[in-house]
Amino acid sequence: RIVFVVTTNGNNITKSIGHLPPSAKLVYKVLESGEQLTQKDLIRETALPSRTVRYALDRLRDENILVERHY
Repeated sequence: RIVFVVTTNGNNITKSIGHLPPSAKLVYKVLESGEQLTQKDLIRETALPSRTVRYALDRLRDENILVERHY
């Protein structure tokens, strides 16, 4: 099982994600709560299609805003 966690504490995050697509911002906001969520959880919480969630996760990972943890 893979879970996703935000790596930043919110400082200057607006600048960091300002250029990202709305889907990535939404996924970030859901993860910002501090919960460790799976991709399936994120799809359910955001009501976004799975492909869109994968793309958002990739973009956030590329920006070093989140990490994957394997359990």
